[in-house]
Amino acid sequence: IESLKMEPLADVAMLPGEERVIDKDIIYICPFNAAVKGKVFITNYRLYFKNTDSTPVTLDVPLGVISRVEKMGGASSRGENSYGLEITCKDMRNLRFALKQEGHSRRDIFEILFKYAFPLSHGMQLFAFLSQEKYEENGWNVYEAMGEYRRQGLPSSEWRVTFINKNYELCDTYPTILVVPYKATEEDLRRVATFRSRCRIPVLSWFHKENHAVIMRCSQPLVGMSGKRNKDDERYLDLIREANGTTKLTIYDARPNVNAVANKATGGGYEGDDAYQNAELVFLDIHNIHVMRESLKKLKDIVYPNVEESHWLSSLESTHWLEHIKLVLSGAIQVADKVSSGSSVVVHCSDGWDRTAQLTSLAMLMLDSFYRTLRGFQVLLEKEWISFGHKFASRIGHGDKNHADQDRSPIFLQFIDCVWQMTKQFPTAFEFNERLLVVILDHLYSCRFGTFLYNCESARESNNVRVKTVSLWSFVDSDTSLYINPFYTSESSRVLYPVASMRHLELWVTYYIRWNPRIQHQQQSPVEQRYKELLALRDQYLKKLEELQLSDSTHLTNSSTPNAATPNQHITHLQTPF
Repeated sequence: IESLKMEPLADVAMLPGEERVIDKDIIYICPFNAAVKGKVFITNYRLYFKNTDSTPVTLDVPLGVISRVEKMGGASSRGENSYGLEITCKDMRNLRFALKQEGHSRRDIFEILFKYAFPLSHGMQLFAFLSQEKYEENGWNVYEAMGEYRRQGLPSSEWRVTFINKNYELCDTYPTILVVPYKATEEDLRRVATFRSRCRIPVLSWFHKENHAVIMRCSQPLVGMSGKRNKDDERYLDLIREANGTTKLTIYDARPNVNAVANKATGGGYEGDDAYQNAELVFLDIHNIHVMRESLKKLKDIVYPNVEESHWLSSLESTHWLEHIKLVLSGAIQVADKVSSGSSVVVHCSDGWDRTAQLTSLAMLMLDSFYRTLRGFQVLLEKEWISFGHKFASRIGHGDKNHADQDRSPIFLQFIDCVWQMTKQFPTAFEFNERLLVVILDHLYSCRFGTFLYNCESARESNNVRVKTVSLWSFVDSDTSLYINPFYTSESSRVLYPVASMRHLELWVTYYIRWNPRIQHQQQSPVEQRYKELLALRDQYLKKLEELQLSDSTHLTNSSTPNAATPNQHITHLQTPF
């Protein structure tokens, strides 16, 4: 009956599988235009608002973006628009709606919003499992572990592929296919697993084809207060070192030294130099998930809804957000530099799924130009983040109402920000553009695709994600032209070393402040716009030239002119990039 009262949703194309749930007359308290009268439509996927008065405002918010829904004011609240709903979002904005006070007018919309924004808290499915979208491309085929290791030049005489984890028995948060030292037996691996947090043993992430140095990733050793030792673990790290004759293996512990020491109290710790004599330990001083969460919270406070003009620089500095970006980037630079110079490295934090993923994937992006292509970047995310068990479900809280959960943290957002900083410093080195990064972050929250759901591969497998949901890459690869950087020039062997000093880092305004209408007008750079126009013009001229040559050649078919230029010879002169 409810659906009969609904008017057609003219402005928004509903997704296959999306269903309307409720419409409501409402007032949107817009921080930029005061109060806007309109209608809100809620489906099982999004909240859509359209103005009915003269102020043109639309909102199109996937429900997955919502982290918290609260009631604002009560039945007896005084003052205009003081009764309604306050919605906190995960993507740097908040929304406020006012309703009429009489007759519990917000009860139905509050309950529906609460239920559909947090389906898992109400025994319902995430939208990705209800979506009926179909694409030509199957994004689940983008990453295939064996294919990627083969591309790197593995297996080799020093490194072998093991299927010891094919049923997730060695480590339930690792993928099924792992690369380990050739000389390490399956029994060795089992013994090492007992001495590493969550059984996350050191395994290969990346192999340098020329100098055979490797990036290994793992979790902290279980040293504890008493300073336990494990001969198998010590020998295993030595095998890694010996594989390419590295004199001293560098172990990068992402944590600040004090945190690593404090972890001993809970059974963790770090590799002491008495036990690991052929290794050098370096602490990278990157703070934990709780520090990052608080830092982003502060950043949101200064950019939404209004940007504080008066003390902008000191406010930005007080969030420490760029300082954290700097520490992550400079850690990755140290990893890349060490590997580039021929030494193998091991990277870990506490559990090896947050800071470790940031460091390995950024170092790989610096070292390997394949990951800087549109396809390669998808492979990098699938491999280092998704298959190796970054806890997306816990960190983002998909479909879960517990907004204050201490496990939530913007670790992946921080990584994408680091990638953006690199694209700013090397504008021609990446095949993809900023739009791709924003789309990835939007769908990190939206729950429209299965790509970022669950905490690890074993959970994705038991929930049949690859069969029951669509991959984000199916969507992205269905129209790659949107995500291509027109300035890209491919250089296969170049290692990128971004400058990680505070003077060279900037706030990613087009992401963090994009909801501010003053920013929205500056989204695409005029230079990029002009360059695209010139490229389009070039294509037009080339087409015209080909047509002229075709009509020429039809005239010439009868007379066989020996020196008639081939089309290619004509075109070469035009291939000069503008």
